[in-house]
Amino acid sequence: MKVALAQINSTVGDVAGNAARVLEGIDSARAQGAEIVVFHELVMVGYPPKDLLLRRDLLRANLKALDGVARGCTDITAVVGFVESEVGDASEGIYNAAAVCRNGRVEMTYRKSLLPSYDVFDEVRYFRPGESVGVFEHESSEGKVRVGLTVCEDLWNDHQFDGRRVYGRDPVRQSVDAGAQMIINISGSPFVAGKHADRERVFMDQVRSLHVPLVWVNQVGGNDDLLFDGASLVLDANGGLAARARAFNEDLLVVDVRAAGVSSGRVEPYPDRIESIHRGLVMGTRDYVSKCGFCEVVVGLSGGIDSAVTAALAVEALGASRVHGVAMPSRFSSDHSLADARALADNLGIDFKIVPIEGTHRAMEAAVAPLFAGRAPDVTEENMQARIRGGILMALSNKFGWLLLTTGNKSELAVGYCTLYGDMCGGLAVLSDVPKTTVYQLARRINAGADGLRIPERSITKPPSAELAEGQTDQDSLPPYDQLDAVLEMFVEQDLPPDDIVAAGFDANMVERVVRMVDRAEYKRKQAPVGLKVTSRAFGTGRRMPIAARLTR
Repeated sequence: MKVALAQINSTVGDVAGNAARVLEGIDSARAQGAEIVVFHELVMVGYPPKDLLLRRDLLRANLKALDGVARGCTDITAVVGFVESEVGDASEGIYNAAAVCRNGRVEMTYRKSLLPSYDVFDEVRYFRPGESVGVFEHESSEGKVRVGLTVCEDLWNDHQFDGRRVYGRDPVRQSVDAGAQMIINISGSPFVAGKHADRERVFMDQVRSLHVPLVWVNQVGGNDDLLFDGASLVLDANGGLAARARAFNEDLLVVDVRAAGVSSGRVEPYPDRIESIHRGLVMGTRDYVSKCGFCEVVVGLSGGIDSAVTAALAVEALGASRVHGVAMPSRFSSDHSLADARALADNLGIDFKIVPIEGTHRAMEAAVAPLFAGRAPDVTEENMQARIRGGILMALSNKFGWLLLTTGNKSELAVGYCTLYGDMCGGLAVLSDVPKTTVYQLARRINAGADGLRIPERSITKPPSAELAEGQTDQDSLPPYDQLDAVLEMFVEQDLPPDDIVAAGFDANMVERVVRMVDRAEYKRKQAPVGLKVTSRAFGTGRRMPIAARLTR
């Protein structure tokens, strides 16, 4: 039978807009001869809705919109994610559910059984778990086919936890035991670089053990810090990849799914690790700007690699006419920094402004000189410059309604090599989950894909520097970035204790210093802008560390 995988970019809270997109998907699927069309998890309210789920008006709107969608399903079956309530409000409990819409009404619903509460997920806070399997019968060209419904985590169950029993149940197997001849799973699976291969392996292992085809529909787009890569797929009953939708783009993929035998459809390639990060950041920037109601962005251009990559990504996401670059030189800025910032702006075709800060910096130094008498200049005076720049950029943001994109990377944010109320000012931290070494890889990839050089070569090759003091470089304060990033990956993303990191071959003093910097910078990260998540453990929702803590190591 022909099944359409409707991979759409929903907006959290926009029930009317999401319902309209679902109806458009149904019409397109019908036009292509699909018998069943499948949408992603919680598509009616957008995913993840977080505490909007406590709003009864949103719940009622989502149920009313679902009825409207069902009325449009007179000659096609749609599987739609929504919030189900026992009594129409939140008082008696709500469920993350999938509805089967056909014959002009909602014929059945399935309630998600496994509710994740780890990393960025906190579904136990809102939902009750479903207790029953969801199997419906569909009359197809093959005859009657029994279809089992599951929602996202139901498909992962205990397979992702290295053999540990976490849930103690397997909803997919329960569906097959109840007679399901194929499985539909609606999902909201966030993007993590490198995750897609593991994801497909887990699904293939499931299918091979159960011998039923799988239709898996994932959402696409960015919602706050989370990116969703789409790449919806169909696996045939042998566990082979029969079809895959596009990654990081909306898509409607129509597949001939056979309960027994080989399914067939279009197989889109999945980008490699660096390209997937590249495309994810472009998508996430575009969606954050548009879904938050902004039109244009502003970026402080230092001539360095981080601001260059941020500006280049913004141009890809929004177009050059909607990106503004501002250089703010001081007496410590090198001649090539301003030249490189200007060259970048020319290459990208963006608006470029220069606001010298030397006079402002001198005035601030003079204002506090009586208070600082007897104390030698130190990082305080350096940070004044960063805060002046942050103040100027925020003033432009306020005056013109431009969203300020911060340019700091994960390596700097991890160890606190950033200035609170200075370079940390802004509304979106595009690179905050991108290690410095990966920023360099992104720059090379951006240039390789452009018509001619976009990021000046000198911005990539020169030693990185905050240029807040004479002759300053990052390596005056930090270990070499290749070593720093390796330690940070083990400590932040893998949660390895310092002793294990030292045992892996790293200098003990360096590890101790890095770990101490990470711990001490937690208060800064709590005040940082929203950042786009691309690694397995980003700062923010997925890493909830206390600030006032004293760890005994």
